[in-house]
Amino acid sequence: MALASEIRTSDTLDVTGKRVLLRVDINSPIDRKTGAIVDGSRIDKSLPTIRDLSERGARLVILAHQGDALDYHNLVSLEPHSRHLAEKLGRRVGFIDDVAGPAARERIVALNEREILLLDNLRIYGEELSTFERDVRLTPDEMAETYLVRHLAPLFDLYVNDAFAAAHRNAPSMVAFQRLLPSAAGRLLVAELEALAPLVDDPARPALFLLGGLKISDGFSMMGRVLAEGLADRVLTTGVLGEVFLLADGVRLGASTERFVGERDLDRFIDVAGSLLADHRDRIVLPSDVATAVDGQRREILVSDLPVDALILDVGAQTISAYEREIATAGTVFVNGPAGAYEQPGADLGTRKLWTSVAAAPGRTVIGGGDTVASAGRFVDPGAIDFISTGGGALIRFVSGQTLPLLEAMRQKPV
Repeated sequence: MALASEIRTSDTLDVTGKRVLLRVDINSPIDRKTGAIVDGSRIDKSLPTIRDLSERGARLVILAHQGDALDYHNLVSLEPHSRHLAEKLGRRVGFIDDVAGPAARERIVALNEREILLLDNLRIYGEELSTFERDVRLTPDEMAETYLVRHLAPLFDLYVNDAFAAAHRNAPSMVAFQRLLPSAAGRLLVAELEALAPLVDDPARPALFLLGGLKISDGFSMMGRVLAEGLADRVLTTGVLGEVFLLADGVRLGASTERFVGERDLDRFIDVAGSLLADHRDRIVLPSDVATAVDGQRREILVSDLPVDALILDVGAQTISAYEREIATAGTVFVNGPAGAYEQPGADLGTRKLWTSVAAAPGRTVIGGGDTVASAGRFVDPGAIDFISTGGGALIRFVSGQTLPLLEAMRQKPV
């Protein structure tokens, strides 16, 4: 993947005295009661690009979002994000509760070299919401006529995108400015692509995919490709994803667990899992035992002894040991999804022990996805992981070989 030759990088730009529009993804967990940022790791990942552009004399304006229509409680002001940025950068970061209106445009024009201005939440505009993207379906050229782009693009000399976590979004702020302005990838976007490219091009062998969690659509969306193209030598299944594979293999789990799967419409993946097993059974590993927890007390059951009345919450010790051995000999380990309901007493053993094994693995380790990163941070030092992607949906689509609108737009030259 010759990214350097296809996408200009921000390090190559002459930004001194230029107005630079920087799109980042600093969408962060928010405490609904206090409005405080719970985890600022995504904001911190954006710091190298912000610091570099500002120190090289750019008149820097930052464009970002928080929340979405389906997550309306988090559609809040970005003022706390500006304070977090200022604290981490050790310098003032301006903020205005406007995005592309007259007040914002006036502040942008008045910026001096090395000054930084964070605009308010992009998603105050309907054209930036996922529902707009899904229902209206504009092309990048049509997005260049949206309110946001029409009012901001004429004010800037350069556009830089550093928002890999939103790379799957076909929104004006992500794909339309490239039609009008010289554009480049920021340091985080470059780092993400360079770290993930080997995973989908030529991973160190054996390549191990450890997949689990409750959002099993992510795991299933990538498995077809990584197995068919030989990117994965082994897929270790855990969590609800592992339970669906057991159901596809004809194992009755018990009324509680099967009801849990059905009520969340996850039984639609049983046939998909069956097809994958039919084609790749030698490379897909299913749990050999599972665990329930009643009043915080853990009980383990062999798969051969299922069904069980209680809800299955974790993989068992036998499965954990087998997976630990595979992780210890892998050349590449990619993880998406925790092994069980790790927040519950008695159900955290699989996630905790497998994360400990991943952190100690001699091979290259790559993880991504919100719940994946959160669970890792709970049990191990994130610094022990070789690469932690900021992407969730974008990461899954990249690994699955799907087109990312941002990357397509970054390859375009301004008209």
